[in-house]
Formats: sequence, C-alpha cells, structure tokens
Amino acid sequence: MTHLSTHVLDAVTGRPATQVPVTLTDADGATMAEAVTDDDGRIGSLFTGTAAGLHRLRFDTAVYFAARGLAAFYPEVVVAVDLTDPDGRYHVPLLLSPYAYSTYRGS
Repeated sequence: MTHLSTHVLDAVTGRPATQVPVTLTDADGATMAEAVTDDDGRIGSLFTGTAAGLHRLRFDTAVYFAARGLAAFYPEVVVAVDLTDPDGRYHVPLLLSPYAYSTYRGS
C-alpha cells in the first residue's frame, strides 16, 4: 500500500507553513486527496492506498502568503512525482519563500 506525506517549511521565517492547502492528483488530473498542513506544517497521511505512476502535488501557496499579507511570485507550486513502488512510503517536503521554492524526496 502506498503512503504519501508532506511537510512545508517557510524558509524565510524558519517556521512551519501552516494552513497550506495541498491536493494530490493522478496522471489524468483526477483528485485523489486534499488536506491542509497542520500547526507543524505537516500532512502526515495525505494518501494511503493503491497508487503507482505519475502524480502531482499542488500546494496552494497564494492562500498561505495572503494570510500573512505578502505577495507571492509563485501562487502555487506543483510537484510531479513518479511513484514507482506501489508499497512505498513517500515524503515530499517543500521549502517555501515568496520568491523561491525547493523540494526533495524525504524519508
């Protein structure tokens, strides 16, 4: 069974990015899961089930920055991931600032 989690960190403040809406879609764009980051900037279990192949995580960063009175050059961040192991555990962290972002495969 596939398990997918995420974590968003505000790289400017060094604090968790709370209340960031995240949507997981399959290769055809169908929504598989939706959640919002918690007080620690995490979604510990965005998706648990059967999944393999190309998927996309969409982070609605405009909501996060607007709540802080900030303009954001990137109003959303879309991360495409290839889930190669249908029994794998995947963690996708996002480091975020108003004018930059980075991501990596976490553990």
